[in-house]
Amino acid sequence: MTAKRAEIWIANLGDPPQRHWVLIVSLDARNKSDRTDSVLIIPLGRKGAEGPTTMLLQPGESGLPRPSWLKGHFITTLAKSDLIEYQQRKLSASRMREVSAMIRPAFDPDAPMLP
Repeated sequence: MTAKRAEIWIANLGDPPQRHWVLIVSLDARNKSDRTDSVLIIPLGRKGAEGPTTMLLQPGESGLPRPSWLKGHFITTLAKSDLIEYQQRKLSASRMREVSAMIRPAFDPDAPMLP
């Protein structure tokens, strides 16, 4: 199965690898391409704090069993082979625009801060 933008997956992260929920943020042209073996992801975590590069997702939105924090400052590439299981949940287009805006302050000091 090909991962798509806005989908939440279980993936192997770290060394040694551990299972984590991740949000796919790369464009679908990259995700579907046979010429690249990686996707861009943001990990989700149980703990977090309000900030310009974090976002709290509630279970009703994410489909996950508990509130989870997206941590945009940890955006990274992940080998497609490290994606384990699609979680049958996709964030809305409007929420993905918010995610994109949240990622930007992690690398652009001139980015406008979200309210």
